[in-house]
Amino acid sequence: MADTVLARPSGGRTAARARASARGRRRDRAAYVFLSPWIAGACLLTVGPMLASLYLSFTDYDLFDAPKWVGLANYRRMFTQDDRYWHAVTTTLEYVAIAVPLKLGLALAVAMVLSKERRGTGFYRSAFYAPSLLGASVSVALVWRAMYGDGGVVGRLLGAFGLHTGSMVDQPRYALLTVIALAVWQFGAPMVIFLAGLKQVPKDLYEAAELDGAGPVRRFFSVTLPMLSPVLLFNLVLETIHAFQSFTSAFIISSGRGGPSDSTLLYTLYLYQRGFNDFRMGYASAMAWVLLAVVALITALLFGSAGRWVFYAGEDKR
Repeated sequence: MADTVLARPSGGRTAARARASARGRRRDRAAYVFLSPWIAGACLLTVGPMLASLYLSFTDYDLFDAPKWVGLANYRRMFTQDDRYWHAVTTTLEYVAIAVPLKLGLALAVAMVLSKERRGTGFYRSAFYAPSLLGASVSVALVWRAMYGDGGVVGRLLGAFGLHTGSMVDQPRYALLTVIALAVWQFGAPMVIFLAGLKQVPKDLYEAAELDGAGPVRRFFSVTLPMLSPVLLFNLVLETIHAFQSFTSAFIISSGRGGPSDSTLLYTLYLYQRGFNDFRMGYASAMAWVLLAVVALITALLFGSAGRWVFYAGEDKR
C-alpha cells in the first residue's frame, strides 16, 4: 500500500512532464509553420544560389552551354594571369581606405554638432539623413556624373577659385575621387547611429573631465571616443562591407567601363564585366567567393582587434 501511495505522485509528475512536452512540440510546430515562408525564401533565394555559385566557380560556364568542370583553373587564372583583376583589387582597396574613414569622420562630426538640441535640429537631422535614403541609385549617380562632368556645377565652382579641372569623370587622376565623394555624401545612416550613441554618453563624465581642466579636444579623445567605441566598431564594420560591395556609382559614372584608364574599376564592376559582358560566369563566381572570403577576413580582424580599442561601460581594461 505504501509503495502504491508513493508511486502515484511520481506517475503524476511523469504525466505532467509528458503533457508539457506535447504542448512544447505543438508550439514548435506552430513556430515552424509561421517561419516556413522565411525559411523557404532563405533556401531558395540565398542558400541555394550561394551553393550554385560555389559550384560554378569551379567550372567554365558561359550561360549558354552546360558548365564544364575545370577545378581550380578560374582561381589560378585570377591570381596569376589576370592583370586587370589585380588592378581592380588595388582600386577597390584604395576606394575603401579613403571613403570609409572620410564617411565615418564626417558622420561623427555632424552628429556631434546635431547632438545638442537647438532650433531646427530635427530638420537638419532629416536633411543630412536624406541622401542615405536615396542610396547609390542610378538617378543620383547620373546627377553626380553631370555635376562633375564637362561644364558641370563642380567644375564651374572650382574654376571660380582658379582651379580649372575640366571634366573630372574623364580624367584618371580625378575619376575615382568623384566616386569616393558620392559615397561620403551618403553619410546619413552612420550619422544617425552616432547620434544614438552620443545620447547614451553620461553627462557627468563630461562634467568631471571639465572640472579636471580638460578642454574640448581632450574631452573628445578621453570621453567621447572611448564611450562611442562600440558604436564606432559597428559603423566601421557595416561601412567597410558596404564599400567593398559598391557598384552602382562606379558603373554609372564610368558608363560601365570602369574608365578612364580603369581608374574606377572597382572589384564588383570588374566581376560584372567578366560575368555579363564576357559571359564568364564561372570566373565571376570565383571572384565573388574570393570577395566573400576577403570581407569575412577583414570583418574577423576588426572584431579581433576590438579588445584593444573598444570600451564597454563597466568593463575593466586593466
